[in-house]
Amino acid sequence: MAGQKNIVIRLNQPEIRGILWMVLTGLLFLGVTVLVKILGPRVPAPEAAFLRYLLGLVLLIPMLKTSLKDELDYVLWFNFIARGIFHTLAVVLWFFAMTQIPIAEVTAMNYLSPVYVALGAVIFLKEKMAIRRVLAVIFALVGALVILRPGFREVSIGHVAMMGTALFFAGSYLFAKHLSNRVSAETVVIMLSVIVTIGLFPLAYIVWVPPRLDEIIILFAVAVLATLGHYTMTKAFMAAPVTVTQPVTFLQLIWAVSVGALFFNESVDPFVIFGGTIIVSSVSFMTWREAVSKKKQVTPVTHETKL
Repeated sequence: MAGQKNIVIRLNQPEIRGILWMVLTGLLFLGVTVLVKILGPRVPAPEAAFLRYLLGLVLLIPMLKTSLKDELDYVLWFNFIARGIFHTLAVVLWFFAMTQIPIAEVTAMNYLSPVYVALGAVIFLKEKMAIRRVLAVIFALVGALVILRPGFREVSIGHVAMMGTALFFAGSYLFAKHLSNRVSAETVVIMLSVIVTIGLFPLAYIVWVPPRLDEIIILFAVAVLATLGHYTMTKAFMAAPVTVTQPVTFLQLIWAVSVGALFFNESVDPFVIFGGTIIVSSVSFMTWREAVSKKKQVTPVTHETKL
């Protein structure tokens, strides 16, 4: 009985709740990745991304009441549109990369996004580039080189697409950070979804292929899992410090490697695992040092799948 009581007490601690929420977040985003992999290349990337966002709009209806209270000026509109452009390009590149390279490589290279965020925060938000950030960025880029191994194997267009994905997602995140100080979270989410849907429409129209019913169902499931993933990730950040939840994101790489090998006949590449480990370790170290320094961190360096 005493042992059981101790377990209950530990599970009620905020840090444990944050870890559990983040584990669930990783599983949900893994589900997104798997479903898109199942979808395959028949539906072009811009169309698949457009349908995902269009079908996901219905999930945002409960947020409208809160969002309508915000007043938007021209500066906010500019930032919303700019963020939408960055996010649109990132989503299209991500869907395309999923059809070109293994799940594990997509997952590992997506961890570069927080590194770009750290660099962008220095360039655009005038944050100081402390030595811990310099070292973390260097090691993360080394991790990317371990994954890509230029000169030892062909760097495919899928790898290039993922580099662009992480870069554009980082840009989207920086705009989101700025917007979150001016309007509600509901407005930030709704405006992103609407603008990205509009931005994807002409790209989808150019390459449009009539989707089958099963493909529509898959993309709606992607929208549901992605929305739930963002919710559980928010709960994780509310329950525990980022320094606690950040290392948990590494599990997503392990799951991606396992799923790719078991269900999609993808080979287990030790360089991808090693490179991904270096990147995640670098981001986790940067996050930990920001917390230890007791300085105000304007832009957190959390990993987040922003699909």
